[in-house]
Amino acid sequence: MNQFLYPILFSIFSLIVLFLLTKLIGYRQISQMSTFDYINGITIGSIAAELATADTDHFISPLIATIVYALAVAFVSFLSTKSIHMRRYLVGKPLILLNDGEICEKNLRKSKIDLNEFLTQCRVNGYFDLSEIQSVILEPDGRFSILPKAEYRHVIPSDLKLSLPQNYLSAVVIIDGKLMEENIKTMKKTPNWIEKQLKSKFKTDVPNVLLAFLSTDNQLTIYMKNVDIPTHTILL
Repeated sequence: MNQFLYPILFSIFSLIVLFLLTKLIGYRQISQMSTFDYINGITIGSIAAELATADTDHFISPLIATIVYALAVAFVSFLSTKSIHMRRYLVGKPLILLNDGEICEKNLRKSKIDLNEFLTQCRVNGYFDLSEIQSVILEPDGRFSILPKAEYRHVIPSDLKLSLPQNYLSAVVIIDGKLMEENIKTMKKTPNWIEKQLKSKFKTDVPNVLLAFLSTDNQLTIYMKNVDIPTHTILL
């Protein structure tokens, strides 16, 4: 019995340890990780897997190793917030790949990016013609930041001297047919008010709603369950 019980318990224990250490290190997407963070993340995960499969006599060593690696990541992260030199060394710094109509081959080679990938990333960002671009910057996390030339940048309301009302976040008030009472309360409404709005405006009830949002101007937007969408697509 113990040969099944111990792996289950240690697996749960390793998940709890990883969760607590992740809270300590902080949340980051893979694209936002530095090389140091990425390597340590893989190492911590490997050690945690060993912790999950360790026997009762040998689980202390991988536990200590996991904690040490996590503390090292947290410490280095702290140093990088205090020292710009440490931050540049660990995280890296932006590289200019194109500026004022000239491609910087040196920085392309330094960043290990060939021309095909460079053009692909420009297209992904919506620029199929390099003549429309003033500058391209490779950010430390690997993403491209593109500054278009003035005549090709998107028009914004201030360009047209328009004054538009400010938009605010909408609250999720229904998820999968269930009322989110805390969110409804935050919006200074009641579940009964939501139900009345559904019946009067949409002729439906809460269990039939997949997702619903409530804006600050009391506009309710809903998405129904079991909507029949044609399977044929024009995208292929």
